[in-house]
Formats: sequence, structure tokens, C-alpha cells
Amino acid sequence: MSTPDLTHLISRAEHLMARLENVLPHPLSEPDWSSAVAWRYRKRSSGGATLEPIRHIGRIQLSDLQEVDTQKERFTRNLAQFVAGRNANNVLLTGARGTGKSSLVRAGLNEFADQGLRLIEVDKADLVDLADLVDLVDGRPERFIVFSDDLSFDEGEPGYKALKSVLDGSVSAAGDNVLIVATSNRRHLLPEYHADNKSYHRSDDGELHPGEVVEEKISLSERFGLWISFYPFTQDEYLAIVAQWLSHYEVSADAIAAARPQALVWAIERGSRSGRVAYQFARDYSGRDHG
Repeated sequence: MSTPDLTHLISRAEHLMARLENVLPHPLSEPDWSSAVAWRYRKRSSGGATLEPIRHIGRIQLSDLQEVDTQKERFTRNLAQFVAGRNANNVLLTGARGTGKSSLVRAGLNEFADQGLRLIEVDKADLVDLADLVDLVDGRPERFIVFSDDLSFDEGEPGYKALKSVLDGSVSAAGDNVLIVATSNRRHLLPEYHADNKSYHRSDDGELHPGEVVEEKISLSERFGLWISFYPFTQDEYLAIVAQWLSHYEVSADAIAAARPQALVWAIERGSRSGRVAYQFARDYSGRDHG
């Protein structure tokens, strides 16, 4: 083979290798941790993954969350223990939609970010890589919330076993600087069916015991050390949240009082008296001309 032919062959081989490197998955690399306080874990079509900084985090504060004082107190106490390097529990926030579960997590991050708290958001489908994330941040001085929002599983999903393994304290357990926090509308994170009741059995003393199907469905949620439940708001609680948000947007007291009937109609139209609906009404109402 002549020298020009060999040179051409080498050039083509190098070009092919470069294309293969772009296609093959790359190991997760550390981001610039000083560039943000929150990141989003993203999978690429090539199979690689990256941590993308979240540049704009909602500026919600703990004081902005109304009618959930008990939930706030339990969550922030546990979070303060974690940030201080003391023992703390992984957290499952469950309950009615729009009642402030994910807002409480963001407010907690804003409260403790100056003390080294950071957040990594992971979609349910990417929880299979949870052990890699835990390894990546192991030994760093920051304290990390690994957060999965609106979490629920169908039977047999791979992320279920990965999360269970990390929560279980197994070989791939999370380090001392990682706290798993999840929100869900399902208390046990898996669908529950009427047929599951058939697996219960009665002992000799008459006590009912769940069967294997039910035991498996509650086994994941039981691995979260702290359960915090949220409940639908009453009409008075909903109106109190509306008033708080309108005051936040500097609406006058007279206009806030006048807004009550409209706020109730807004909730009826949406079919919910949640904190999210109250916030959305306040944004709409405060944006109008009340002069």
C-alpha cells in the first residue's frame, strides 16, 4: 500500500473513531458546582447523561406557604438536621395535588442554600442511575437533596428497584451528604387495586394481615423515614391563601376583600381549592387594572 493510500486510510479511521465517540455514552462528569444551587439530571439519546444547572429557581420562601404549618415545621426541622450534618430521614411528601408539596421543597432549598444545601432533580425514568449520582457527589462538602417530583410507579418499572436499593441501606446506599426527597399523590407510590384485598389473611386471633402483594406495594414507601401528608384545603383556608398571595402582589386590602367571590368562582371552575389554584387566581387578579 502506498503512503498516500495509508494516509487516507488512517484519516478515515480517525474520522470514524471521532463519530463513534460522539455516539457512545460517556460517564457522568461533575458540573461546575459553583455555577448553581440546583441541577437537573438529563439523559441523552446517545445514552450519556449530564447535570444541567437550573438557572431560575422560584423565589418562594417558607413564609409564602400558608395553611401547612405542621408540614413546614416537620420538613424544615428534618432539613436543618441534614444541613447541620446530623441524622435525618429521607422524605416522602404525599397528598392532594396543588397543596404545596413541591413548593415546600423549593422553599427549603432557598432557606438553606447559603448553608451549602444543593438540589438535583431526577425524573422517574432516570432513577435507574441513582447509584451513579450518589457516587458522583460522595465526599463533597455540600449537602444534596436528590428530588423526584410527582413520583409513582407502575408494576415492574426499573426505577422502582433502584430507588428501593438506595433507600434500603444496601451496598449502593446514599452517603451522609445525600437526602432523598419525593412527592407523590400516591401514599404507597404504586397503584392499588380492589383485588389486592383478597391477599389479606386472618390469623388465629382474628387479626388481619396483608399478603405478599400488599406488602410489596407498601415496602418502598416504608423505606422513607419521614412521611408528610398534605390535605385538601377548606374554603376558609383557600381564601386565606388567596389573600396572602394578593398581599404578596401588593393588592390593596379593599381589593382583596372584593376578590373573595371571584376567587370562589375561580376554584369552582377549576374543580379544586388548592394552593396552586389560589396562586393562579392571585396572578390573574393582581394583573388586572383595579384603579
